[in-house]
Amino acid sequence: MAELTRRQAILLAGATLMLSGCTAPATPTASPTAAGTPTSVKTATAADWQAFAAQLKGALVLPADADYAQLKLVENPRFDDAQPLAILEASSADDVAAAITFATAHAVPLAIRSGGHSYPGYSAGGASGTDVPPSLVVDVRPLNQVTVASDGTATIGAGAALASVYAALSAEGRAIGAGSCATVGVAGLTLGGGVGVLTRTFGLTCDQVTAIEIVTADGKVVTASATNEPELFWALRGGGGGHLGVVTSFTFQTQAAPTVTMFFLSWPFAQAAAVVEAWQSWMPQTDPGLWSTLKLLGGPVKHPTGPAITMSGTWLGAPGQLAAQLAGLTNAVKPSTNTSSTHDYGQAMAIYAGCSNIAVAQCNTGPGGSLKRESFGATSHIAQAPLDAAGIQALIGQATAAGQVGGMIEGGVSIDALGGQVAKLGADDTAFPWRDALATVQYTATFENGADPAPFDAYARGFRQAMQPHWGDGAYVNYSDASITDPDTAYFGANKERLQAARKKYDPSGLFTQPQ
Repeated sequence: MAELTRRQAILLAGATLMLSGCTAPATPTASPTAAGTPTSVKTATAADWQAFAAQLKGALVLPADADYAQLKLVENPRFDDAQPLAILEASSADDVAAAITFATAHAVPLAIRSGGHSYPGYSAGGASGTDVPPSLVVDVRPLNQVTVASDGTATIGAGAALASVYAALSAEGRAIGAGSCATVGVAGLTLGGGVGVLTRTFGLTCDQVTAIEIVTADGKVVTASATNEPELFWALRGGGGGHLGVVTSFTFQTQAAPTVTMFFLSWPFAQAAAVVEAWQSWMPQTDPGLWSTLKLLGGPVKHPTGPAITMSGTWLGAPGQLAAQLAGLTNAVKPSTNTSSTHDYGQAMAIYAGCSNIAVAQCNTGPGGSLKRESFGATSHIAQAPLDAAGIQALIGQATAAGQVGGMIEGGVSIDALGGQVAKLGADDTAFPWRDALATVQYTATFENGADPAPFDAYARGFRQAMQPHWGDGAYVNYSDASITDPDTAYFGANKERLQAARKKYDPSGLFTQPQ
């Protein structure tokens, strides 16, 4: 196959940006009340805040401070109106413990932030429409160190963004499997499971974790592993972030950094039904070294002539064997575009992040960064079985409908393959229950910053509703949606009771809570 052109590489990266991350994981809020019970906020005095700040090594940023306006921002501009009570730039687990003690003593709600990609805006600390009161934001992004030991284990701070994680690991010839978005924090991604572009070979991101440092509701710093606090360790791997404490670092078992062949295929949209049918029968049978995401995307801004259907992915075997791996699909429905290129691990991850031509230090949306924030609405499904003909037509119809939503930049569906190593674990081996599923499914709608989110939320949620007769109620906690009823069942299935028991054990007073 021909080498990827620069434009095709950009398209491939864009086609995967929504995967497991750029519109990604939820980091929930906490308040010192029983779980799910509204609280009346008791405002701490100026002296209280001053005494709290004096205990910290990290900075406590208050609304009157010059850098407050920048530091309060999360990755989705729709939540820019948030006015958190303060932002703690935590420099250590001790800072986090101090914040928990302060919040408990003064009934101050907490919002926990890693990358700042919470779909419902919970990590913004009090944005309108989020059902979250103004909060003390515990921002762990300063905890971003990545170190690799001689035995191949890596200690990664909970605030490290994926772009810097990949760069640091690849420099040591090591790798983990995680998401594709540069600015996603490793904590939110990992705690919810962690779907990424190497998932079928490496497993979920949480499967690669061997220990987790966490500050629990009593202010204690605990290291959870298979042998120490094993039930906490179980719950933290796929049970969602912020329910059991504030994670400050992870230990990962890394693998040798692979050579990655990236590929990109497209078809005329008229062939969409045939492509979806072929993909969902072909993908589960492929070698675990191959991963792909199938996307049906439309919208009047990016797709003025109609929706598009594309597939992109990775192959970790010999580059010359890719064509044979794809043949089961390409022979069934011949693509109009079929390109690939081979890179080392670090280069491949930079391409996916949209940062192949910029320094890691600029691979972000902050001051001096080269990436731009983009407003979005989203929700999800777990595809537990292939769609029948009626389900495929519903999928196509909803993707096509994106073109009728005025102001829609791009909307539709991304179907991200599971299987391979993911399915090697049982449904109750970690808190992530969807081990036998075909894919995680993400419904997205991006729009201009400042626009009313309502019609775009309605589109994404309407897409999920239209597919419920075919895919049921299961959803992915890292693509959380505040409108989902019975979220515990939707996200965790049969694991919800065990998670609830862990929550009761480790947070008996209900310090950590969120609107769902």
